[in-house]
Amino acid sequence: MKDLPVEPTAVETPRIETPIQVMFFDTDCAGVVHNIVYLRFIEVARTLLAEQLGMGLVEMASTQTYPVVVRTEIDYRRSAKLGDKLVVHGWLDSVERMRFWCGFEIRRPTDDTVIATSRQMLAVIQMPSGKPVRLPEDWATRFAHLKPARAAKGA
Repeated sequence: MKDLPVEPTAVETPRIETPIQVMFFDTDCAGVVHNIVYLRFIEVARTLLAEQLGMGLVEMASTQTYPVVVRTEIDYRRSAKLGDKLVVHGWLDSVERMRFWCGFEIRRPTDDTVIATSRQMLAVIQMPSGKPVRLPEDWATRFAHLKPARAAKGA
């Protein structure tokens, strides 16, 4: 059975996939990818995903409003090695009022191996003050299917 990420299936869920090839500078002397390099792979995917969310690089620079990583969770499943061609899948996982989560999966397509999975919580800040701001107003309706269910009071 194929190991797929747990993710929403709604049509409006922004998602990307981007190919990455493991280079010499990504590896140690045994040709195995360093743990920190996976975060760089995810950074590339997250930047491309931000474009789909209306947070393009040029727009962020002109408005001085930036998504920032608040938390990263990563599970290393298998090692990637020098020369491996990988695909990083990324998607918008959930949306709250002041923060959102993105999910990521790094997979080696040649043998369909999941190399790593990750989730990141992000908030949007206004620079130069560094103060958090609410997510764009249209996200409440555009991504309503990604809002977490609220727990019942007293539960």
